[in-house]
Amino acid sequence: MKTICTICARGGSKGVPRKNVRPLWGKPLIAHTIAQAQACNFIDAIYVSTDDDEIAQIARDCGAIVPFKRPAELATSEAGKLAVIVHLINHVEASGVDIGRVVDLDPTSPLREIDDISNAVSMLDADTDVVITGYPADKNPYFNMVEAKEDGNIRLVRQLEGEVLSRQVAPAVYSMNGSVYVWHRNTLESGLWSGRTRLYEMPHERSVDIDNEIDFKLVELLMGEAREKDAGND
Repeated sequence: MKTICTICARGGSKGVPRKNVRPLWGKPLIAHTIAQAQACNFIDAIYVSTDDDEIAQIARDCGAIVPFKRPAELATSEAGKLAVIVHLINHVEASGVDIGRVVDLDPTSPLREIDDISNAVSMLDADTDVVITGYPADKNPYFNMVEAKEDGNIRLVRQLEGEVLSRQVAPAVYSMNGSVYVWHRNTLESGLWSGRTRLYEMPHERSVDIDNEIDFKLVELLMGEAREKDAGND
């Protein structure tokens, strides 16, 4: 059975127009994720789901498989990602591919390393249904995240019996970064929370997800710094 990488890339984007094809250090944004998938020894084939002709052509030029043009109802900002992945996987299986694992990589998270993908895949064992990625959260619901309660008062999102006086002593919480998801094929439809979920921790500096122009500029900066560091180590 094969390990299939899925990359979901819409043409429309409100925060950063045309972000999946926008140049980042000499190549389109989506090309960075395709290259990472190609470098991961666990991945046997890379499939891209897109509604956009330009993204499809770039993906093919980079060596990914684009088996169809994504239906319009799955290409809106309201469409859930899991439905898009399942739609793609069903199509791949219909072509005769026997799938054992599904690795989804978000093209807007190009700062991940190959080891992040490999390590997340390695965590998917017989006792795990899905592996997600995240980083230690900046804000903590037990200490400095608040919400409006039914009576109109503002209170901590989560409260313990004793007062939490610092973030350092609050229970550890994580922010999902959406960088890597890994499922067994037979647990894919269960999503993220219906089964046994594990988290692979990534550092904050590799967890930036491009949702707006500031994110894009930050990724450019961090990627440039990483390249300078690599060049200095040669």
